[in-house]
Amino acid sequence: MTNIDRPLAISAPEPRTLDLIFTDKARAELHAKYEIVEADPENIAALGDDILGRARYIIGQPPLSAETLAKMPALRSILNVESNLLNNMPYDVLFERGIHVVTTGQVFAEPVAEIGLGFALALARGIVDADVSFREGTELWGGEGNASARLIAGSDIGIVGFGDLGRALRRVLSGFRARIRVFDPWLPRSILEENSVEPASLEDVLTKSDFVFVVAAVTSENKGFLGAEAFAIMRKGAAFILLSRADVVDFDALMGAVSSGHIVAASDVYPQEPLPADHPVRKLKGFIRSAHRAGALDGAFKKMGDMVLEDMDLMDRGLPPMRCKRAERETVSRMRSKPVAVN
Repeated sequence: MTNIDRPLAISAPEPRTLDLIFTDKARAELHAKYEIVEADPENIAALGDDILGRARYIIGQPPLSAETLAKMPALRSILNVESNLLNNMPYDVLFERGIHVVTTGQVFAEPVAEIGLGFALALARGIVDADVSFREGTELWGGEGNASARLIAGSDIGIVGFGDLGRALRRVLSGFRARIRVFDPWLPRSILEENSVEPASLEDVLTKSDFVFVVAAVTSENKGFLGAEAFAIMRKGAAFILLSRADVVDFDALMGAVSSGHIVAASDVYPQEPLPADHPVRKLKGFIRSAHRAGALDGAFKKMGDMVLEDMDLMDRGLPPMRCKRAERETVSRMRSKPVAVN
């Protein structure tokens, strides 16, 4: 099959790479079925009218103008493998033309949910501090080392946000017989109830939970919405676990609430990444830190490539994409999550 016979796909997956998201077998299949044109994400328009005119797919989410899209009559889908939806293309034009905008972000839901459970267990049982004390020879044995320990089993748990990650988190918590309340203003009660969680206000989630998991995406409406007042109404000693994006919280206020001893916390994300060496959170007692690694597993990245291939095959046959998650016209322009800077 010659290049002209194969559908053309523009590859601009930064900050990912094709090697990262495709297994050797899947990448060989990609190149066998499609003509792949590697491109600078910042300069798609420079590819020329022939390539733009034949492009059926874009793998990535490069900045696109309405003028560039007008030169792409064959475009069927933008397959976003970074997974944050940036406001860097005219989504209204894409929707009007029936061009699918899809993301592969759900591959991270399960690994991030699992590390969230790990954070909760570590905070509840003081696992990290106990290990440090043991290394330093200052460990407390038996009950003396459990002064602030608690069980997740039978506890009150709150989840802020209930997309793919929130649902994965509910699944990993299902064996703990906990009462799970969820705040998500973008979902109707029935969807929450069908997932065996209780719809709740944000205030109820904060005031009635022993563990609060924040998995909400950053939008134009919720940036920094969890601040000092939110942390002040949490139960004393409650655990606050941040798994989505740092911009949903006032990070200084979060550190202040932990520093005062009112709550404990864990986070995989930060206002600036990589975090400066002198950032105060690095030495904050009662705070468990992880370097944006919760979802960054090779197995998760490789699932992205499989999903992309499956959906491209469906669209080649005139069917809609089904493996990746489609962006919604009503919400896509509200997203404000920052792209991942490092893998």
